[in-house]
Amino acid sequence: MELHFGIQNILFLLAVGVAAFFFARNFSKIWRNIRLGRAINRSDRKAERWRLMAKVALGQGKMVRRKAVAGFFHIIVYAGFLLINIEVAEILIDGVLGTHRVFMPLLGPVYDAAIHFFELLAVLVLIACIIFLWRRNVQVVDRFKDLKGWAKRDGNNILYIEIVLMAALLLLGAAEANIEGNGVEGWVVSSQLAPLFAGMDQASLHIIERIAWWFHILGILAFLNYLPYSKHFHIIMAFPNVWHSKLEPAGQFSNMESVKKEVELMMDPNADPFAAPAEGDSTEPSRFGAKDVMDLHQVQLMNAYSCTECGRCTAACPANQTGKKLSPRKIMMDTRDRLEEVSAIIDAKGQFEEDGKNLLDDYISREELWACTTCNACADACPVNIDPMSIIVEMRRYLVMEESAANPSLNTMMSNVENNGAPWAYAQADRANWINE
Repeated sequence: MELHFGIQNILFLLAVGVAAFFFARNFSKIWRNIRLGRAINRSDRKAERWRLMAKVALGQGKMVRRKAVAGFFHIIVYAGFLLINIEVAEILIDGVLGTHRVFMPLLGPVYDAAIHFFELLAVLVLIACIIFLWRRNVQVVDRFKDLKGWAKRDGNNILYIEIVLMAALLLLGAAEANIEGNGVEGWVVSSQLAPLFAGMDQASLHIIERIAWWFHILGILAFLNYLPYSKHFHIIMAFPNVWHSKLEPAGQFSNMESVKKEVELMMDPNADPFAAPAEGDSTEPSRFGAKDVMDLHQVQLMNAYSCTECGRCTAACPANQTGKKLSPRKIMMDTRDRLEEVSAIIDAKGQFEEDGKNLLDDYISREELWACTTCNACADACPVNIDPMSIIVEMRRYLVMEESAANPSLNTMMSNVENNGAPWAYAQADRANWINE
């Protein structure tokens, strides 16, 4: 293994350093934004959480449910992303040390078999991306029809970038297949593309190979820094997001500790209702429920950054299917957009200052909140275990407990329960009248 350290290696290290710096800065900003939410402890049942992450995030266990075709091709793209990164690791080592295909002499026949597989996978990724572009822009499946503006462009940008990166990788192999004495012959796809450069002199082939090599690695570094601005950031956030999933039964609602404490106090005959709070007691919330993103807990904000915008939640939502305004995908996108707006204020002023806006009303309407049936179909359908319903419930809590602004039909039902012992608007004495009919 020969080392050739020169100006190219210096430029390579500079490019990697700049890319790593900007990615770390943007990632730390997103992590700061997540920490603006209320603290929540979801570190229990660790073994179960690791198994869930392995099954759902790593194993893509929910991708092939119901949406079998889209799930199959997504798994191909995902596998390509994971496995072709092994070749990217080799490129990084070559770029630092000045070597060329450093793993080839170390692995021998195993290396050739791996490259055969990677090249076939790259072709499958290209096909999958083309199919996804067709589904988004020509066929336009139902769950993509309401994506407009940046949300639509971003989804397309990701696919264009992946097509270009895979093409550069394959052209790199095709150019190398024509270079004499480098041991790169007969690879399954490179050998088929090699005639593109047949007849060219060796100097020109080396230039093409270097251009493809640099284009591929610089494209990956640029893509890395595109992620924090894109819904594709879920390829990173999906893993911690699934690990912090709610493990309790889907229909089990969480109690607010401050409300629970008040109820216990009222039911305790020995309690002193006028006693001062115990030292260090921090159960009293600044407000009940959620009006803005800072009122949500940190896992809910992580959910917002993990959203893939695939629309499976909205497609599964019975309220949306019956023409209601509610879209669980929009709930998550609105939460992320508001959080980004808050982040921009913090960046500009050093701390958050009220801007006259809130997640409630300015982003998410009351009509959307009350359209939810709390059936959990959205959370069940999400491929990365996002829970839009929990955000809806927290915002409903704010409306009911802070503004006394429950949906009129709920107010009527609660009044009937209080007065009649049942949700219906007739007295208990009249309940059995139907027997007479």
